[in-house]
Amino acid sequence: MMWKTGCPEKWIRFSSSCYFFSGESKSWDEAREFCRARGADLVVINTEGENTFLVTFRDQPVWIGLTDKVHEGTWKWVDGSPLTLTFWGDDQPDDGGGIQAYGEEDCVQIRYTSGSWNDVACKMSQKWICEKEATLFV
Repeated sequence: MMWKTGCPEKWIRFSSSCYFFSGESKSWDEAREFCRARGADLVVINTEGENTFLVTFRDQPVWIGLTDKVHEGTWKWVDGSPLTLTFWGDDQPDDGGGIQAYGEEDCVQIRYTSGSWNDVACKMSQKWICEKEATLFV
């Protein structure tokens, strides 16, 4: 019997994961709910190759599964893993840089131009990327 791994329709395979690139925009929490309702979560980035792959599919910033909502300054992935590999932009994360208008910046986007990360307000509406493991099927 041959086992193959695969991704659902409209999901893109990279390495051992499947990725969904949204066409609409939502807040970070709403985007996460969307992913979780589909057996996935916001993307957790483990390698430079993965970060680069994600940027090639986007022409605007997108949410990733990284936040310091629980404890300011302690960045954690949605799967609970600590932040080890980072691609922060210059002077990021800055929690809004003290500029009141930005508010608390507890959620992270990938900037599409450089692939660098930036912390922004979680209520901002933007596109997102879901990730789940590729499934085995016969």
